[in-house]
Amino acid sequence: MPLALSFCSARLRRLTAARTLRIAFVNIVAGWLVAGFATVGWGDENWPCFHGPRHNSQSDSTGLPLTWSETENIVWKTPIHDSGWSSPVVWGNQVWLTTATDDGKQSFALCLDRTTGKVIFDLKLWDNADPENTRQYNSFASGTPSIEEGRVYVHFGSYGTACLETATGKVLWSRRDLPCRHYRGPGSSPLLDGDTLYIHYDGFDKQYIVALDKRTGETVWKKDRAVDYGTDNGDVMKAFSTPIVLEVDGRRELVSPTSKACLVFDPKTGDELWRVRFSNFSTAARPLVADGVLFINTGFPRGEMMAVRPNGSGDVTETHILWHAKKNLPSMPTSVLVDGLIFSVNDEGVATCLDAKTGAYVWEHRIGGNFSASLLYADGRIYAGDYKGKTTVFAPERAFRSLAENQLDAGFRASPAVAGKSLFLRTEKQLYRVEQK
Repeated sequence: MPLALSFCSARLRRLTAARTLRIAFVNIVAGWLVAGFATVGWGDENWPCFHGPRHNSQSDSTGLPLTWSETENIVWKTPIHDSGWSSPVVWGNQVWLTTATDDGKQSFALCLDRTTGKVIFDLKLWDNADPENTRQYNSFASGTPSIEEGRVYVHFGSYGTACLETATGKVLWSRRDLPCRHYRGPGSSPLLDGDTLYIHYDGFDKQYIVALDKRTGETVWKKDRAVDYGTDNGDVMKAFSTPIVLEVDGRRELVSPTSKACLVFDPKTGDELWRVRFSNFSTAARPLVADGVLFINTGFPRGEMMAVRPNGSGDVTETHILWHAKKNLPSMPTSVLVDGLIFSVNDEGVATCLDAKTGAYVWEHRIGGNFSASLLYADGRIYAGDYKGKTTVFAPERAFRSLAENQLDAGFRASPAVAGKSLFLRTEKQLYRVEQK
């Protein structure tokens, strides 16, 4: 080959290589930018448990739908057989939820494809020989699963708890030897924290909390409730709330509401750290925490809320309660706390806004309907779904301002989930993926 031609050929190879590197670099940067904008624009991509990734019914997602109907902004809807009040959880391209027959004799875990809504797994986990007749009060599948990479944990109260492999649906372990008589049905969801799964068993006859090793299902510790209920009526001893873990002054605390009291434990050992007492029973709503204060909803017969400093020792009822609000607050739906304001919708459809520092009522407004599903705060809005399938969307402001009302064909007992730009809404009949088109 002539020298000039060889030189040109070598130069061409160098230019081609440089151009290839520039293209690769541009593609990498573009990928980073797309990923960055996706994160900014979409927010939370997974909804791993009851009340979401921060356990407070809040999502960082934006671009969520404001309006929908059976014919508007529905990506897919999938019928869910039998019945359940558990909320959906989302991980990657999977959506999991539980259901059970109306008589409680069979328990199921379902997995749907997030993109299409197609059922991937429909797993009958076990048969229940003699379930208690509680369908008029509750479902037999009201505990929301917890999910992480590769595993999902499903819970049906004393009827059973199981860990499933998400890729295959294989049961990795199960526990059916933790008894209590729920009487009005199980309602608490499992809390996954580190390597431990915390579960409430607050029944008519037995009341305790158990910590399970998530890898094996073996018991790490178990503590009976040492609560003076003031009665031998088991209906007053029940509770349905889900625990949370928080950190106070460098100390991790497992906050565990039950009937007549909220008990706080060392998550590692189960040793009680402190407690606060109240007169209400059958606690269902989950606590909130912000700015070093714990907000506890105390249950039935009428919803109340108290603000407590969570840094005490022993019984702090007389020393650590900051305020106690008693009017038009929920017994079942969990509230949301946004920018120093607590927004609630009670069981009878009265919305309220409280000042989180003082407990003072900022406003009250009747939106109508009946509620047990938790509120959701996302994309600068609050979503509240009622028993007849209506979702009221309102602004988190110091005066009530309705933004939209959306109607589906059946009602809500399950709480909403968020992933990317989609709402996942479970009604009594179907699971919907709702997204702005």
